[in-house]
Amino acid sequence: MNNQTSNTVMALVLSFLVITGWYMLFPPPETAPDSTEPVAGLSTDGAGTDGVATPPVATAPGAAGETPAVPAPTISAVLADSARIAVETPDLTGTIALVGGRIDDLHLKQYRDSLDPDSPTVTLLKPAGEDHAYYALHGWAPGGDLGNDDVPGALTEWRLEEGETLTPETPITLAWTNADGMVFRRTIAVDDKYMFSVTQSVENNSGTSQRLAPYGVILRHGTPEDLTGFYILQEGPIAQTAEELTETKYKKVRELEADPVWGAHAEVFPLEGTGWVGMTDHYWMSVLIPDATSSATAVHKYEESSDQYSTWLKLDTVEVAPGATAVATTRLFAGAKEWGTIRDYEKEEGVFKFLDSIDWGMFFFITKPMFWLLHNLNALIGNMGWAIIALTVVIKTMLFPLAYKSYVSMARMRELQPEMEKIRERAGDDKQKQQVEIMELYKREKVNPASGCLPIFLQIPIWFSLYKVIFVTLELRHAPWFGWIADLSAPDPSSILNGFGLFPFDAPGPTSWFAFFSLGLLPILLGISMWLQQKLNPPATDKTQAQIMAWMPWVFMFMLGRFASGLVLYWISNNTLTFIQQYTIMWRHGHRPDLFGNIFAGLKKKKPDAEAKEKSEKK
Repeated sequence: MNNQTSNTVMALVLSFLVITGWYMLFPPPETAPDSTEPVAGLSTDGAGTDGVATPPVATAPGAAGETPAVPAPTISAVLADSARIAVETPDLTGTIALVGGRIDDLHLKQYRDSLDPDSPTVTLLKPAGEDHAYYALHGWAPGGDLGNDDVPGALTEWRLEEGETLTPETPITLAWTNADGMVFRRTIAVDDKYMFSVTQSVENNSGTSQRLAPYGVILRHGTPEDLTGFYILQEGPIAQTAEELTETKYKKVRELEADPVWGAHAEVFPLEGTGWVGMTDHYWMSVLIPDATSSATAVHKYEESSDQYSTWLKLDTVEVAPGATAVATTRLFAGAKEWGTIRDYEKEEGVFKFLDSIDWGMFFFITKPMFWLLHNLNALIGNMGWAIIALTVVIKTMLFPLAYKSYVSMARMRELQPEMEKIRERAGDDKQKQQVEIMELYKREKVNPASGCLPIFLQIPIWFSLYKVIFVTLELRHAPWFGWIADLSAPDPSSILNGFGLFPFDAPGPTSWFAFFSLGLLPILLGISMWLQQKLNPPATDKTQAQIMAWMPWVFMFMLGRFASGLVLYWISNNTLTFIQQYTIMWRHGHRPDLFGNIFAGLKKKKPDAEAKEKSEKK
């Protein structure tokens, strides 16, 4: 086998290993099955169980998640018989169950599951008993020796005391009285976006002092089925304290160590008058926010027996004297991660660092202003696709002075290629002699091959931040560009396998093995743009390395082909602008890159030279 064939085979093998490694690092997300195991005598019907009634308190440590035994009825049956209160706002619709007073049925009116205008609206919260149930509960925990165990919990049947439908103008009040005459009330209000306000009160008519702790909890049965699984995106429990933001993946929650108070798989965060806790998805989230004057404890927890994730917000225990009333207010954000909406809650309503609920990444100091620019470009242009291109132009223009030195260095290296080839021919297999003479050439021509590296390294955080912005922005979801690109958050729907729609059959679906080869037009343009940009760079001195580099644009074309169209559009725009800038600089330095010379070299040789033919005939 000759060297050229050997290098080609090696390049193919390495390309295969790169692709295999990519799918090992980013495998399709796996959905954990819902457990059907009962907890504390509570039967289920395939969707798990609440698994909670009250959290532990400082004066009564013990295992969290203990639930009073309920004989035969399942949670599904209890909730099916429960009366419900309608929720109607400009952005939300749903119901609140009187059993438990749970906010467990919520839909986002402005967002749909698919591009079909008749498709269902996005379901954010689902009641227990349904697959992947996801809901919020509030209640009171007994406080040790002075605590009355007869407190409202997950299965308490409340009565509607005031109001009919929960709207921004009309709050509702629920009431329940225990056997000792203690009256518990819960007033729920909602604004015109996604913020609920839950005010809990207890009137102590028992004749003795009582110690109680108000709490709120968000529960999720099983790992979400629509989990993206990307390592650059936070999906799972999240907590903001006065000191730091903690983001925990679902897998990491399952691996948490035991807490002496909260039991197995728990992590505790103190909130001293500020902060919040909740669960975040790619585009949606649910967050519990304490009153600014309250001291609280936030907890991430996983119940292995019921495959249930929860995030708790427990306020400090209070002592209620006979005849006195205790009141506690918390807020619940349940909705879309809209940048403008979340910013308003932070600036106008004092939710501490609420914008950090959007995953800005480690380069947040770059990502945040970059997102602000994209947001405003989209508002100005009215099309997210063109806004992405405009943002890329702005960023490349700002970085041009930084990149100029790198491009000039590459141009000078290109100019020295003929001399370097002569050195290699003279030195033959003597690698040491090659290196010495090449370094002398660099010194004589005053060229530093490393001078172009620093500008590139400085640009890496900016490139990563731009990638992050496009990946996390909700405004990209179901946003059209033009023509066949109707959703910039989805892969290019066209396919080379059906002639981009010319042949009368559909392309393979995303779950098909052939989908990897079902390249759309945008990924192909991405591969071409990477290939053109690579042609301007100095070729690798090692032939094997050069072969591998030659294959890389086409390998990445397949690897990135199933990414969101908005990301592919950004990469194409970035590569194209980089090519234009670099080509212009090289042209100004006297180098005329022959991009297509190698492709058409054979054709040029076969084309007869008219002048040479005429001279030959004269002879």
